[in-house]
Order: sequence, then structure tokens, then C-alpha cells
Amino acid sequence: MAKIDEFKSHIEQGYTFKGDSIILGTAVLDQEPIPHAQIHIPLKTLNRHGLIAGATGTGKTVTLQVFAEQLSMNGIPCVLMDLKGDLSGLAMPGKLNSIIEKRCELIGIPYEPSGLPVELMSISGEKGVKLKATISEFGPVLISQILELNDTQRGVIALVFRYCDMHHLPLLDLKDLKKVLQYVINEGKEDIQKEFGAVSSATVNTILRKIIELEQQGAECFFGELSFDVNDFVRTSNGKGVLSIIRLTDIQNRPKLFSTFMLSLLSEIYETFPEEGDSGKPKLCLFIDEAHLVFSNASKDLIDKIEAIVKLIRSKGVGVYFCTQTPTDIPEKVLGQLGLKIQHALRAFTAKDRTAIKKTAENYPITSFYNTSEILTSMGIGEALVTVLNEKGIPTPLAHTLLRSPITRMNILSQEEIEELVNNSFLVKKYNVEIDRKSAFEILDEKITRAEIDSEKEKDAHPSQRKSHGRPPKETSIFEELSKNTMVRQIGRTIFRELSRGIMGGLTGKRK
Repeated sequence: MAKIDEFKSHIEQGYTFKGDSIILGTAVLDQEPIPHAQIHIPLKTLNRHGLIAGATGTGKTVTLQVFAEQLSMNGIPCVLMDLKGDLSGLAMPGKLNSIIEKRCELIGIPYEPSGLPVELMSISGEKGVKLKATISEFGPVLISQILELNDTQRGVIALVFRYCDMHHLPLLDLKDLKKVLQYVINEGKEDIQKEFGAVSSATVNTILRKIIELEQQGAECFFGELSFDVNDFVRTSNGKGVLSIIRLTDIQNRPKLFSTFMLSLLSEIYETFPEEGDSGKPKLCLFIDEAHLVFSNASKDLIDKIEAIVKLIRSKGVGVYFCTQTPTDIPEKVLGQLGLKIQHALRAFTAKDRTAIKKTAENYPITSFYNTSEILTSMGIGEALVTVLNEKGIPTPLAHTLLRSPITRMNILSQEEIEELVNNSFLVKKYNVEIDRKSAFEILDEKITRAEIDSEKEKDAHPSQRKSHGRPPKETSIFEELSKNTMVRQIGRTIFRELSRGIMGGLTGKRK
């Protein structure tokens, strides 16, 4: 009993905050939930980013759902990248059952099912608001990082953007970028050389192949107009934060497109949002599910860019939360920026797994109440180790936590419900319009066509350039005509050679 009292006091001291907070669950000691030993997360520190990790089937996605619910209930809008299609149920209220009822009693909170304001979005063929961005908005640096270009290739991309700026050529989609690159080494080669110097055809062709690789992952659906205004993420409805769910179920096997989109989104938010200072709660929270897809195929430059944005974006009042299987899926430089950690169970099937678990345990505060390595392999579904930053930025004590149940549906929406949600969206009407205005592709096409027509007209207007200054053509003999024909010349040489051999052979025979 004394141990339980000591533990309760330990939790109360670590998880009691002056400002507003959300309840994540209740603490567990010796496999038994401790009633009313609630685990709170202060809203003030939610822009310090976080991690939700754990093996498959341990409840990571439900935890993400619970977390997003509580943020929305506190008026904080969220962006959720849904790669498995599990999060659309946030739009509908949940249903009470005996398991949920018992869990609510242990945690000490009532169960109040509720649907939340949800906006479905997509960067591919899924239904919802179409998210797009232009090539110009990406800029030469980001485009080069996404395509993983070397210094020479980056110089060519910078040249292309500069040339387009000088000649008012809008770069809207990949078709425009490819057209300008082709123009640089073909029709516009002389003009480019006068302004910028020679450009290697081999370098441009390498860049074009990298663009084609990006196209094969479906990027042509993402680049174009109308560009999405990230301020439309920051909305509330009846005091609840709008949850923008980006449906990515059809791009799981296209990590290049996923990382491209995620990096562009973070960059746009960072460049657009004003500095917030030290506010009482974040302006926006982003949840990136299956985060290993972002980093497993990313170059060093891309990881450095993500790290820089994660470091700086919190000053804009934005929190970023990565959801993945193990903390080792996240680069150490990025992992070091994550203040909140929710660690679900890990599985120790091999010696390598056991080594990984020991390393994972080292990422968490030392506690006298748990053997962290053992707890990591023994937790059940809906349980996790939790540590957050308190209002002074100090990590709270590690707490084995029984997580609260979602108040929304723990299942996906039906097609009819999705249709209704999409049809009632004013953002769908704003962004889901086909725009293909005159851009670099069309302008350069017209320029090339005009140049060809002018060239033909010039030839017709000055026939003397093709004939000898108006003098009648000289009559040529049949032998001269034949000599102009390459094939005839070759046949002639062959016949002459054979005749020569015959004559010489005959002469030699006579001498004998």
C-alpha cells in the first residue's frame, strides 16, 4: 500500500500542470491500473513535437486517434496523414461497450461519444479536397533535394528557374519543367549559352530521367494548380479544431511521392505561418503515420532539410508527431527534437529484437518503479510508456499508462458517409477545379512553332539562297547524277574493283 501511495504522489507531482491540459489515460503499477492517477499532457508544450511508436497491432493508430480527438476538443486543428485508411471514423461518434465502460471508470472520466469536424483530402485519386502545389512554389533548392541532384545538376535547375523568371515562363507542373529542360539543350541552346554559358546535354538528360522516376510514382497529380493555401488547415467549427485527414492509402508503395509531399507541406507551413511566440496552445498539429516511409528512402540532404524545419517550425506554433514502429526508424537528429514520447509494446522474437529493445529503453527517463526493458515487451493493447515535457520544458517521469478509449468511431466510414462528407465540403468546391492555364510548356511550344514557320517563310522568300543566285541550273550528265548517289557510288566502286581484279588476273595468266 505504501508503494502505491508513493507511486500516486510521484505521478501527481510529475503530471500536475497550472495551464490547460488533456488527459491521455491513467498510470499502471505492477500490471494494475491505479484509479485517478491520471496522465496529463500540457497544451503549452504540444508544439515541441512527439513520437508514437510500437509494434504492429499494439494500438498506435488508436492512440493517434485519441490524441487528435483531445486536441480537436480543445480547439486545436490537426492534419493527419492516413496511409492505412483507419482514421476517417473520427467524423462519427463511437459506441459504448463493457470494455470502454470499465476503462473509463479506471481512468476516472465519463464516456461522451461525439463526432468531430473532419475534412477529407487527397494528393492522388482518393475522394476529397485535392492538394496541389506548383513547381515555382517548390523552388530550385527543394526540387533539387527531392530529385537528389548533385551540385552540377542543381546548377542547371537554378539556371532553369532563373531563365523562366527572366522570360516570364510560369513553371506550374512537371510537364513545364521537362519542356524547359529540353529547350535548354535543343532549340534554345544558343540563347542559353549567350546568357549563362554552355549546358551539358548529359546533365540535363540525367535530370529528366529523375523527373520521369518521380512521375511514375504519381507526382503529376500533385504538381499543378490550384495551389492549396495552408491557412485552410487552421480552422475550427463550433469551438472544435477541424481534423484534416489526408487519405494516402493508394501511395504506400510510392515513398518518393509521400516524402515529396510531406517535405513540401512542412516547408509551406514554415514559410507561410507567422511567428507565434510562447502561446498557451499550438496553432496546428501534424500527425505523420508510417513515418519510416519518409526517412527510409530519403537522402542526407532531405533528412537535413526535415531536421531544420522540425527544429524551427515550433516557433510558428506547430507541433509535428511521427507515428512508426520503433524509434530507430527516425534519424537521431530528428528524434532528439521530439519532446513527447508514447511507446507501445515491442516484440522480442530474435536476438536483434532484444538488442533493439534495450536501445529503445535507453531513450526514456530512468525510473525506480519499472524495469523499462521488461515493460516494453509485456504491455497489452492500449497500453504505453509515456513521458512528456512539463510547462518548464523538463521531461516528466516515465509512466506505464492505460490509455483512454476514443470517443469517435473505431472503424472507417462507409462509401455513402464519405460521399456525404465530400459533397458538403466548401473546400472541395474551392480546390477541385481543373486549371490548365498557359504556362512554360505552351509558351515554348508556340515559340518553337513560330521559329519554324519564320524559317520556312525566309527560305521561300529567298530562293537564291538555295540556288546559285538566280542562274539556271547547270545541266549534269548521267555520270554526275549517279556520282551524287551514295549507293550508286558504292556499287560503282565494287564493279571497278572486280573488273580490275579480273584484268590483272588475266594479265598474270598470260605472263605465265
